[in-house]
Amino acid sequence: MDWQGWLTIFITAGVFITLVSSSRLGPDLVLMGALLLLSISGVLNPQEALSGFSNSGLITVAAMFVVAAGIRASGGVDLVVNRILGRPKGERAAMVRLAAPVIALSGFLNNTPVVATMIPAVTRWAKQLNLPASSLMIPLSYASILGGTLTLIGTSTNLVVNGQYQTLTGKAGFGLFDITVVGLVAAVAGITFLLLAGPRLLPARRSPDETFADMRSFTFEVAVATDGPLVGKSIVEAGLRHLQRIYLAEIERHGSVITAVAPDEILQGGDRLVFVGETEAIIDVLRINGLVPSVGRQPVIERNVPERKLVEAVVAPGCEGVGKTIKDARFRDRYGAVVLAVARNGEHIKGRLSSIILQPGDVLLLEARQAFVSRQKYSRDFLLINELDEERPDHSRALLSWSILGGLVMLAAFGVTSMLNAALLGAGTMIMTRCVSVAEAKRSLDLTVIITIAASFSIGAALQKTGAAQYLGEGILGVAGDNPILLLVLTYLAVSLLTETITNNAAALIMLPIVLAITSALGLNEGPFVLAVMMAASASFATPLGYQTNLMVYGPGGYRFSDFLRIGVPMNIVVGSATIAAITVFWPLSS
Repeated sequence: MDWQGWLTIFITAGVFITLVSSSRLGPDLVLMGALLLLSISGVLNPQEALSGFSNSGLITVAAMFVVAAGIRASGGVDLVVNRILGRPKGERAAMVRLAAPVIALSGFLNNTPVVATMIPAVTRWAKQLNLPASSLMIPLSYASILGGTLTLIGTSTNLVVNGQYQTLTGKAGFGLFDITVVGLVAAVAGITFLLLAGPRLLPARRSPDETFADMRSFTFEVAVATDGPLVGKSIVEAGLRHLQRIYLAEIERHGSVITAVAPDEILQGGDRLVFVGETEAIIDVLRINGLVPSVGRQPVIERNVPERKLVEAVVAPGCEGVGKTIKDARFRDRYGAVVLAVARNGEHIKGRLSSIILQPGDVLLLEARQAFVSRQKYSRDFLLINELDEERPDHSRALLSWSILGGLVMLAAFGVTSMLNAALLGAGTMIMTRCVSVAEAKRSLDLTVIITIAASFSIGAALQKTGAAQYLGEGILGVAGDNPILLLVLTYLAVSLLTETITNNAAALIMLPIVLAITSALGLNEGPFVLAVMMAASASFATPLGYQTNLMVYGPGGYRFSDFLRIGVPMNIVVGSATIAAITVFWPLSS
């Protein structure tokens, strides 16, 4: 192996270390940096470095994002949920009712929009059943993960691994249902474990809805004295802009509410000012000459007014504000929304709001306008936008959207056209039939995921081209020998551990050329080993950070990090064991 191989190994190791240790740098930036280094060093020529952006697997993933958006926007998921969930008796019965549609949906749709749509519905459903949301949120995420292993289009990982496999080997790759039997065994094993152990291992935590229920515990209001000294002054001139422990959230004036109050807003006599933060600070506010107590009327914050929309948002790892205080992140200016409260690990964070440092998975209670919801629904800054007074979607095109999905599945399954063409045709039809608008289709494209995948291809190509994959493969062979079952176990274990610490797509695409080098050296059938890479990259249960849907339910379920470890580690073992057993039974390891 020459210097280019060693440089590739050094860059790959640097990617792993950076992704594990840095919360500031997203995987897309880290992997694009690696792509740049491989290109400028001459390890890859420009065509090789950028080949991932034209890979059929990546384009298929992008098209399926649009298809999933069409199902969601048309109310297709809501329609299924309303007809299937029902009124089960007991926690285990509720898990079965929940898992069945989620697994089926995730087998054909990207599980991120499925879980995003289900979270508000499951929250309401849990209240109706008198169950804590925490007893159903982790099962929701796990069921979506297991469902994604049933078909080739179930997750982006399956599609891109298949695309990279086709590129590296020149072979036809996997069919739509080639992985189904193994995925079905894993899903049955996983759901069985959840039903048996879930009620004992899943904690009863407070959901954000419960935590934020009493808004008077973190808001208070005062009034501007009629004919007082503050009348006619702006918010800044009145000294109400940069208060220490609180900030002004909204103003009620003549029955209307002004939200996200601008600093140049002019005060009028009788204005009711709503402040957010430490309620003890009301004494300091009332010391301001011209402000008086607001008494005798329903609190402004508890009134339903058209100017205000209360929203729960879950902070994503890629959010610009992660690692910064709410004040330093300039949240109000950046998003046009006011943070009313923050929940973390199921607890309302009390104290000075502006000094809270945002972390991935935090749940924010926001006061916003409808424009905020429209802009941020598919934003990389938030994993989930839950409108507390959300209107139910129009279901008039729900059956049409399902028919489009069924049509593209049939076209691919019967070989009428390729998976790529079927997905593109489905995405185009969703837009033409107005199941999803052009704007919604654009917003549904998760650029972070797409860039991460495309850049990961370059590392995989460099590992194979330079001989680094063969070198690393020979090192693994030195540990495992030529026992194919042990090699299968090590493959699954390595990808699974990487998935828990870095992104699943990056883990799979970096490991794939190494696995192919090992199977080539021993003359083994690479199919079952590639399948093990797909399955291990999806089966991430032990931490909220390993898989996006885990982080999506982390805040709404009110969980702590240890809750995922308690149930996720044994879940990893159960699903991994079932997967390896199924692969050895249904797939020949030798050529």
